[in-house]
Amino acid sequence: MTVAAHPVGETRSAAAGEPAVVDFVALLKPRVVGLVTFTGLIGLMIAPGDMHPVLAATAILCIAVGAGAAGAFNMWYERDIDALMRRTRDRPLPAGRLEPEPAIAFAIALALGAVGIMALATNLVAAALLAGSILFYTLVYTVWLKRRTPQNVVIGGAAGAFPPLIGWAAVTGTVDLMPLVLFAIIFLWTPPHFWALALYRSEDYARAGVPMLPVVAGAAATRRHILGYAVLLVAVSLVPGALGAGALYVTGAAVLGALFVLGAARVALTRDDDGPARQLFGFSIVYLAMLFSLVLIDGGVA
Repeated sequence: MTVAAHPVGETRSAAAGEPAVVDFVALLKPRVVGLVTFTGLIGLMIAPGDMHPVLAATAILCIAVGAGAAGAFNMWYERDIDALMRRTRDRPLPAGRLEPEPAIAFAIALALGAVGIMALATNLVAAALLAGSILFYTLVYTVWLKRRTPQNVVIGGAAGAFPPLIGWAAVTGTVDLMPLVLFAIIFLWTPPHFWALALYRSEDYARAGVPMLPVVAGAAATRRHILGYAVLLVAVSLVPGALGAGALYVTGAAVLGALFVLGAARVALTRDDDGPARQLFGFSIVYLAMLFSLVLIDGGVA
C-alpha cells in the first residue's frame, strides 16, 4: 500500500508486520530529548522552593515526553524531505518501517499526556509552557518556518529554549529572570549549533529544498553569522554573574565561551574544509551541557 497522506510528498509503505518498538523510540529523537531534558532538570533544580521527589521526577518525565512528542510530529511532517537527505533517509518513516498514521497518533497521545500530567502533578503555568513549547516546535518551526525562511533555526530555536522555564515553573509556578536568561542562552546557542551542521550538510538541504542559511546566503555569510552569534552567546552566558552566580560559574563560562568563539572563528576563517564546522557542531553540545552543569554547581540561586 502506498501512503500519500502528506501535504508535500509521499512516503514509502511500511514493512510487513508490526512496527518495532525501536522505531517508535527513534521518532522521539532521543539524543535531542536528552539534552533538552537536562536543561529542564537544571531549571527545576536551581528554582527556589521545595518539591517532592516524585513530583519532580514526574515533571522532568513530562518535559522529556513532550519534547519527544514534538520530535515525532516533526518526523511525521517532514518524512518527504527526510527521504531526500542522507542524514535522515533511514528514519522509520522515510525508510518505510513505520506508517504515518500510527506515528502521528503516537505524537498526539504523548503531547496530550505530557501536558495533562504536568498540569495535575505541578501547576498550570508549567503545563502551559510545556504546551507552548510543543506547539511552537510543531506549528511555528516545523510547519511554518522550516521550508520558508533561512531564519528557521533562529526563530524556531525558541522551542528548544523552553525547558529551563518549564522546570523552574514546575517548582515555583512563576517565570523569573534567571530562567529567562537560561532561555536566552539556549536561544542564542541554537543558530551557530545548527548552522555548523548545515555547512557540512548543505547539499542535503539543497536537495530537499530546505532554505537553510548556507543554501540561501552561501557558506561565507553563514560562517560570519556563526561567529556573530557565538560572540552574543558568550556575552549573555556571563549575565548569571550579575544575578548571583559565583566565581566558578563566571570563570567556567568565560573559558567555555572563549573556546566556542575560537571554534567559530576557525569556521569563519576556513574555506573548503568541513572539519572546523564539524568540530564546532560537536563542541557546541558539550558546551551547553557543561555550561548548564556550572549553573547547577555555582549558579547562585537558592
